[in-house]
Amino acid sequence: MADPRVTTDVSTDIHTAPMLRPVVAWAIIVALVMLAVIRSAIATRTDGFTVDDAYHITAGVSYVKLRDFRLNPEHPPLVKLWVGAALAPDFQLPPLRPLADKFAERDFNESVVFLDNDPDRVQARARAAMFVLNALLLLFLALALSRGLGNAAALGTITFLAIDPTVAAHLPVVLTDLPVALLATTAIVFAVQAFRSGRWLDVSLAALALGLTLGAKHSGLIALVAVGTSGVAVALFPRIASTTTSRARILVVTFTILLGAFIVLWGLYGFRYTETASGEEAFNRPLALKMDDVRASVARRTLHALASAHLLPRPYIWGLADTIRTGMEGRGIPVYFLGRIYRDRGPVYYFPTVLAVKLPVGLLALALSGLVLLPMPKSPRSWRLPGLALVLLAALFMVALARGVSYGGVRHALPVLVVLGVFGGTALAFALSRQSRLAQVMVAVAVVIAVASAVPRIRPWEYFNELVGPEKAYLHFADEGVDMGQRRLDFVRYYREHLEPAGEVPYLFYPMAGSEQKRRGVHARGAGESEQEEEQSADVSGIFFVRSIAVFRNPRYQAFREAAPVERIGNLLIYRGTFHLPWLRENKLLFRARRLLTSPKPELDKAEAQLREVLTINPKSFVASLQLGNLMLRRGERDEARQFYERAREQLGTEDQTMRAVLTQQIERLSSNEPLERIPPVRATREE
Repeated sequence: MADPRVTTDVSTDIHTAPMLRPVVAWAIIVALVMLAVIRSAIATRTDGFTVDDAYHITAGVSYVKLRDFRLNPEHPPLVKLWVGAALAPDFQLPPLRPLADKFAERDFNESVVFLDNDPDRVQARARAAMFVLNALLLLFLALALSRGLGNAAALGTITFLAIDPTVAAHLPVVLTDLPVALLATTAIVFAVQAFRSGRWLDVSLAALALGLTLGAKHSGLIALVAVGTSGVAVALFPRIASTTTSRARILVVTFTILLGAFIVLWGLYGFRYTETASGEEAFNRPLALKMDDVRASVARRTLHALASAHLLPRPYIWGLADTIRTGMEGRGIPVYFLGRIYRDRGPVYYFPTVLAVKLPVGLLALALSGLVLLPMPKSPRSWRLPGLALVLLAALFMVALARGVSYGGVRHALPVLVVLGVFGGTALAFALSRQSRLAQVMVAVAVVIAVASAVPRIRPWEYFNELVGPEKAYLHFADEGVDMGQRRLDFVRYYREHLEPAGEVPYLFYPMAGSEQKRRGVHARGAGESEQEEEQSADVSGIFFVRSIAVFRNPRYQAFREAAPVERIGNLLIYRGTFHLPWLRENKLLFRARRLLTSPKPELDKAEAQLREVLTINPKSFVASLQLGNLMLRRGERDEARQFYERAREQLGTEDQTMRAVLTQQIERLSSNEPLERIPPVRATREE
């Protein structure tokens, strides 16, 4: 007997979710996903690598070829395994070697992509792999929504996400943000369906989705909390689920989903605790020290307990420690927001504002309509529980974002954006299922406005809606949701057309690895190591290519902030003239000293000379004083080490209370009779 809910049109029964004929719904969903991929491929076709793509690609190939997880343990392996599998057959991977710190590891990973392989071919294949992965995850989300909210809501959600420019920008990049966002939403919807039905198919799908969420990014743990909390709530108040399933069975289902998720996570690491087949620890920083870098005592003890009991794979624990330290506690990374620079984290309204200006206005209206619709009596009852669970998921992410750091911008808020997409999808489905012509016209207008604003936009990473002004937004926002280095190929093209013929060597203050510059035959000066002649004066003349987010969030770039760029290529700003940059030579010396200290055969004397020269240029250099303290400690010179640590402490501002406490403790230990070999060096926050 045919299901009375399934018709050629959208159903209008308020007690059930709006439904379309399955063949029609899925044909449109698949077509929309394909169109989203095509749109993204066109809009991002001239993008270069992001600052993390090459890092993740080399790591992924090493996971696949060597079953070795030492590289880039900051993130779980799902995305890297996928891309690594696509690239591994003809990717040239040199033997892995010991790496002294994160900078050395990044340099190694980038040099492999740019010098040992053809970077353009690598990028093309990585883009194709990520298009396929994210398309499959969109379809997986549509499946979950079809089972939990009806295929009309699934179709509406995919329509929303296919239009959104931030999703389009993330489809081809080797980053974890979009996969974890899609999977977290998929997991919570499948889990709610499992609570309601108690069927093992739904339980298995929920466990798989949640396990892949954990394997995509450490913030997937938030989805784990949301699933567990939702399960307990349904068990305690079964009426909210409109289910006859017993409390005991709901709790069993919840436990099974959580256990299954951890089994999937272990499977991604090959069911092995260690990062290497031999069991030898090979991270760029030992796990014990990495865990001790975490300041919060509860988090630190939890990490040690996880490692001692081998409850999670060792590289996952290493990455979790890094996530807590970098993403929650902060490393002093500034953000620029509405005319003000914030250290680590913006105000509590930072992420809501970012979402409000990055979503097309039409989509924003649909999402808000869906949220308003949720508690209304006329909305389908079957939407209530998954809707509440999605609100919980988004709320938990927003709390984590508010308490964490802000430098990621909208890419870190993608889980919330996808949840808003679901509510936008329910608004679309509801309006189309009603007999109200006004509601249908309003939804159609919102969609048309969103399409007109977003779809024609090339380089969607730089998109901002009309509330802030697309062409002026870079003057008000400076975070990684604005730029992640994709304009590097624009710099190369400009260099080829305008600078190389004239023999002009530019200053490049835009993220482009030295190995990539070498591969592409670009000669540029910069703040890091360079083969070009060094600046001897604080007043520097020439042509400068500057990242817009650096101009506004870095006080050292004040000279550029006070000038007008002569040209602008998106978020790559071009300046000509003479600028007062007293920090430029200082940065180069610090960069060279770090290279000398972290090389396989450290050259302490040369590094000391570089650092002392920095102090002659800038007697208040915190980094030089700190590194000289570490160097003297390394040599066993107690008094000199203490003096340099004291000098470093004097340079700290009032916002650096944590580092002040660390240095005070270090000075006290050096003032005691504690053996020097038991006193570790102090790490600058940006070195972690």
